[in-house]
Amino acid sequence: MSAARRRSTGFVLAGLLVALLVAGVGSWYASSSPDGLESAAEQHGFADTARDSAAADSPLADYGVAGVSDGRLSGGLAGVTGVLVVLALAGGLTLLLRRRTATAPGTPDSVPAGQG
Repeated sequence: MSAARRRSTGFVLAGLLVALLVAGVGSWYASSSPDGLESAAEQHGFADTARDSAAADSPLADYGVAGVSDGRLSGGLAGVTGVLVVLALAGGLTLLLRRRTATAPGTPDSVPAGQG
């Protein structure tokens, strides 16, 4: 493995670690107060007109994990799960697009070195 590739891999792993720490630990200190829209709705008297979204019964609804009673732990797990899901989707999409580009005929990437 080349030195540049090792640095790149180390940078990506460090970024992943920071993202997981922020999502898992930082969420422990997130405010439980209503956000701006909920607060405005309460102040102006129309908060009771809100309806649940279609995803209200999902396992990660309301920034928490269903079945975990500790609010801080639930929020931390939801944050870490979100980071891992985004990583999996972005990584999968990157691999799919890289493979598609490498096999497309006539593209500069698919011409062997020295023959282009």
